[in-house]
Amino acid sequence: MSAFAIARPMPRDPPVTSATLPVRSNVWGKPDIATRIIESVGELYAARRTNKTQTSMSFVAIIGSGALGGAVAHTLAVRDRIREIRLIDSEERVAQGKALDIRQSSPIDRFATLVVGSGSLAAAAGATAIVLADSASGSGEFAGEAGLTLLRQVAAMESKAPIVFAGGRQRELIGGGVAELHIAAARLIGSAPVALESALRALAALSIDSSGVPIAVNVVGVPPNNAVVAWEEASVAGQPLTSQVAPHVLAGLNAKLPGLWPPGTHTLGSAAAGVVEAIADGSRRRFSCFVHVGNRRVAAMPVELGEEGVSRVLEPVLTRQERTRLENAIENC
Repeated sequence: MSAFAIARPMPRDPPVTSATLPVRSNVWGKPDIATRIIESVGELYAARRTNKTQTSMSFVAIIGSGALGGAVAHTLAVRDRIREIRLIDSEERVAQGKALDIRQSSPIDRFATLVVGSGSLAAAAGATAIVLADSASGSGEFAGEAGLTLLRQVAAMESKAPIVFAGGRQRELIGGGVAELHIAAARLIGSAPVALESALRALAALSIDSSGVPIAVNVVGVPPNNAVVAWEEASVAGQPLTSQVAPHVLAGLNAKLPGLWPPGTHTLGSAAAGVVEAIADGSRRRFSCFVHVGNRRVAAMPVELGEEGVSRVLEPVLTRQERTRLENAIENC
């Protein structure tokens, strides 16, 4: 008899494809500890979803769609924490083309952030944060008198949003914005020192054959020639970095610091994106940023960031020699 002729009896009950476990209770009629843990985890994830939704309702305006502006926009988009990014440039076609290019990469990089281009500064009104980057015309970062004029226009258009200066040559705009344009100092933040810290962390990691990710170090002062590294509080994976790196190696890293300035475009873009996200989240995360320290002086200092910009300027932990160098750097800047 052929095997195909053998009848196969049908099961009396359909197969089980899903099941719901009953909520177990202990003898006292209260949910047991496993149930309480499951409920707590569910509440935690619900809270996280709510926080992410609140953050994703924001939009960020990036003034300038040059290489730096594009790097900031792409980094923010890929992180997928901002609902919308607006690239604004007088070269509107370039801004729109770069926005389209980033948006078309979303299926590959798996992000849902909307990126659009505009030729009008009015598109920055109502932004959670505004980034000053570089022009698509090839003239470089917005700086000097032209940068100050642009900053005046931006401040007139949006009176509350923090303004992040993404470039390495924009430090003086912060002092001019406070002294000449009377913009609140807390709104003006330079993110380039974060990029310098990243480059220094990568070099320090090479000296101990490690990754730069677990290394934490603050750079304060006025780069490139008057930057001060707070080696005293630097750490790697929670341990003091000075316990793993010889003094002559630290001296060598200090000597290399001026050559790391200004950082590269992608490093600057990542630094600015991190600062913008901290502002949008209102997370009070700590960064070393260019801030106004009085008398039109601007220096890199550890700060806490919030929705209104700089929430607090922190005092770095320095040796006596490092503190003297910092004071001299601020006095002479």
